[in-house]
Amino acid sequence: MNEMETLKQWVDESERIVFFGGAGVSTESGIPDFRSVDGLYNQQYDYPPEQILSHSFFMRNPEEFYRFYWAKMICDDAKPNPAHKALAKWEKEGKLIGVVTQNIDGLHQMAGSRLVYELHGTVHMNHCMKCRKAVPLSKITKRSGVPRCECGGILKPDVVLYEEGLDQDTVNGACAAIARADMLIIGGTSLTVYPAAGFVNLFRGKHLVLMNRTPTPMDRNADLVITEPIGKVLEAFL
Repeated sequence: MNEMETLKQWVDESERIVFFGGAGVSTESGIPDFRSVDGLYNQQYDYPPEQILSHSFFMRNPEEFYRFYWAKMICDDAKPNPAHKALAKWEKEGKLIGVVTQNIDGLHQMAGSRLVYELHGTVHMNHCMKCRKAVPLSKITKRSGVPRCECGGILKPDVVLYEEGLDQDTVNGACAAIARADMLIIGGTSLTVYPAAGFVNLFRGKHLVLMNRTPTPMDRNADLVITEPIGKVLEAFL
C-alpha cells in the first residue's frame, strides 16, 4: 500500500485518534510560521520576537508588545483549511478524542472542533490585569495601542508568553487524551518546543503518524512519515 492507502486504513481501524499539531497546520490558512526560513523569528524588528513575546517585556513595555502583536499575531482573515475541517469531521463521527495544538489562532474551533487543548492559549480571549474580567477579542474594536478594560486596567491576551507556565488543566487534559489514543497523528510541528513536544512520549497506542515538511526528532519512532502538506493529505478525508 502507498502512504495514503495506509493512512486511510489506519484511520478506519482507529476509534480514539488524537491529533497533535503545530504552526504547519495553520500556514496553509495564511498564518505565518515562527521558525521557518521566512518565519517571524527571521524577520527584523527593534527587538527579537522571542523578547517581545515574553512576560517581562509585556510588563515593561506593553506599547511595543502590542505594536508587534496587532501587526503579526492577529490574523482576522484566516479561515480553517482542509486539515482543520477533516479533524472536526472525525470528532463529529466519534473517531477523534482530542486535538492538542500549539497554535493560538482558534481555527480548530472555527472549523467545528470542540475537544481542543490549546497548550499555548488563544488570541481570542483576554483578561484585565486589574479586575481580572474576561474580554473576548471580538469586543476590542480598536486594533492599535494598548487595549484597556472599562476599569482602566491593561488587557493581557490569554496567550502563554515566554517565561510563563502552561495552564495545568489544559496540560492534564492533553496528556490524558494522548495516553488514551489508539492512533496519534503529529502534524506541522518540528517537535522542538518543550514541554509541549515531550507530551507525545505518553502515546502507547497502535499507530504513530508524522506529517511534517521537514524531519523531526520523532521520525525514527513513527510508523508512517508523510512530508506532503497536511491540508493536502487530510483533504482526502472530507
